[in-house]
Amino acid sequence: MSEKLILATNNVHKVAEIKAILGARYDMVTLKEAGIHIDIEETGSTFAENAVIKASAITRIAGGAALADDSGLVVEALNGEPGVYSARYAGEGHNDSDNIDKLLNNLRGIKNRKAKFVSAIALCRPDGKTIVAQGEAEGIILNERRGEGGFGYDPVFFSTELNKTFAEATFEEKNAVSHRKRALESLAELLSKKA
Repeated sequence: MSEKLILATNNVHKVAEIKAILGARYDMVTLKEAGIHIDIEETGSTFAENAVIKASAITRIAGGAALADDSGLVVEALNGEPGVYSARYAGEGHNDSDNIDKLLNNLRGIKNRKAKFVSAIALCRPDGKTIVAQGEAEGIILNERRGEGGFGYDPVFFSTELNKTFAEATFEEKNAVSHRKRALESLAELLSKKA
């Protein structure tokens, strides 16, 4: 029987990616499915800190194992921005398109377009044990949006591995090289070593 795991997110895109990669290992439920309606404040200064904050809070509330991800875009020329503020880069109440507009505006005239998506995954258990893993996907930021798929910064993030934006990639293509996949695979490796 697989272990029950609460995914500390209501982001349907993240849930789909996590289930596609770790699905066979756990019986996963979302916060909504677990009947947990809480918005956990992310006060960490790193992706890993925020992932642990979210996972440990859900473990305390639910009394079971919880998995949380914190991820975002790190742009070299912007000293790592938007970083942990990726989802709210343009401010509270703004959407993905507003965030992209701000990013492109801040990069106007800058030649160095190097960027990476970073994902930190934390798995917390009721016994206090916490495992954290991280993954990255390298790319560059384009001057304009390309593609209809994905979410967040995907339309302007050109994956150097796929030779297309994450928004132009199929779900399967993106999952094959995504930062979240790499973090989840790293987590799975850590879990198998501890088994």
